[in-house]
Amino acid sequence: MAQIFVVHPDNPQSRLLQQAGELLAEGGLVAVPTDSSYAVVARLDDKDAAQRLRRLRGLDERHHLTLLCRDLAEISHFARVENAQYRLLKSATPGPYTFILEATRVVPRRVSHPSRKTIGIRVPDHRVARALIDAAGSPLLSTTLIPVGDDLPLNDAQDIIERYAHELDAIIDGGACPFESTTVIDLTGPAPQVMRRGRGDPAALGLS
Repeated sequence: MAQIFVVHPDNPQSRLLQQAGELLAEGGLVAVPTDSSYAVVARLDDKDAAQRLRRLRGLDERHHLTLLCRDLAEISHFARVENAQYRLLKSATPGPYTFILEATRVVPRRVSHPSRKTIGIRVPDHRVARALIDAAGSPLLSTTLIPVGDDLPLNDAQDIIERYAHELDAIIDGGACPFESTTVIDLTGPAPQVMRRGRGDPAALGLS
């Protein structure tokens, strides 16, 4: 049965997030609000995390999982970032954008795309999500919380409790958040390519 942590969306209680971080350290899956719906997160160094996240969502290994990072410095540790890419990332983070980048060797193979060796990366613009990353002490492996068979993500903790109370280890209730997935931009080609339009406006980054 999932533990429920009710936190203030703008000033989340560090004690509760520390408890959630401890559950992550024990191999748990935690639902957390972000600036683009709720996400399910786990520790990157958990050997079973990627498989559990994909099973929860009904995804195969070709679906990109995403690393939630605190800042650009962390992004460059886990993904190869050229100068032009860095400028785009700087203008878009934090924010509701996910970027597909070539993974560095520190990213476990079980996490990156099996053939492309790429990974999704983003810096969320949400105090609860960022505070949980701080509590965990490292970037978190994540996927948008979209129920199997649905097209839209969940954005309300009560809905998540009703659906996933027996499948998650914790649910952080930070109130309702946006009801839209991130915009996904592939930066591995000769020019940025918008793969999915979501809450982030590509035009704000000079992309069509």
